[in-house]
Amino acid sequence: MQQQKRQPELVEGNLPVFVFPTELIFYADDQSTHKQVLTLYNPYEFALKFKVLCTTPNKYAVVDATGAVKPQCCVDIVIRHRDVRSSYYGVIDKFRLQVSEQSQRKALGKKEIIATLLPSAKEQQQQKEEEEKRIKEHLAESVFFEQTLCQPENRTASSGPSLLTVFLGIVCIAALMLPTLGEMESLVPLYLHLSVNQKLVAAYVLDSKNSHSKLNSPVPLLSRKEDLKERS
Repeated sequence: MQQQKRQPELVEGNLPVFVFPTELIFYADDQSTHKQVLTLYNPYEFALKFKVLCTTPNKYAVVDATGAVKPQCCVDIVIRHRDVRSSYYGVIDKFRLQVSEQSQRKALGKKEIIATLLPSAKEQQQQKEEEEKRIKEHLAESVFFEQTLCQPENRTASSGPSLLTVFLGIVCIAALMLPTLGEMESLVPLYLHLSVNQKLVAAYVLDSKNSHSKLNSPVPLLSRKEDLKERS
């Protein structure tokens, strides 16, 4: 009966796929970033098969490129960059994560993850700081002209992300770093272990908040690569 109820939705091939992060950044001068981890979540009541595809498979090594995820569970997929060279700096590669039900061959859903190789983490941080400085200077000039034109109502639109947005982002990142229920080898107290659904909600909120801030905020949020680096 349950299979019959969900069958029409599965046949359409639009099953949402939940994976974190959705962007991988490798740094040539930091070998610790040459290994990245994708976490695939399965919030459904049935098991899923997955398969990882890549536009440039010669540049990457994917550990367990195919496998299965039990219902209400998650699985980590390790991706290593094995061809670090200057000619690949700034080139955007794409991974596609396809999922299907174990009893079917047709892909029920898919998710694309972009991967980029950059020369230096320090240089990238300096560029971001310089960009933020220029944006702040531009905002200061805009506020000054708005004040002279007696338009204080427009200032809020250029003030960057709110404290609530930043706080929610920090909370979601912290939630994703906590152990999952069932993990035995952990020093974190049991009451801080989160379920897969709770982590799924945190990943969804973090992704939506980050996408919204990229569209509306002139000041970028913290990059997810820092969270991913800690988890690696």
